[in-house]
Amino acid sequence: MSTYRIRFPGSGTIIEEAILKGREQGSNEVRIGVRIQDILRVLRVRGIEVPDAVRERVNSCDDLDVLGTWLDRAVTVGSADELFVEPAGA
Repeated sequence: MSTYRIRFPGSGTIIEEAILKGREQGSNEVRIGVRIQDILRVLRVRGIEVPDAVRERVNSCDDLDVLGTWLDRAVTVGSADELFVEPAGA
């Protein structure tokens, strides 16, 4: 069984590269947005108040690894400010 690929006039050119890069960037932005929402949701569901400064810091972060760390911490922290505190021995 063969795979059919649609070819367009810009295939294999800088135009295609730009389109593919734009899709990747858009996909990454979606993942970042979802992770931000998840962090804030976990805190809300746990009944933890989120000060504006914390909300702004979380919303302005664009590093998926950092957001992942904060999401992990959101499950156990006692206050929203603790998201940013490195655990002892880390």
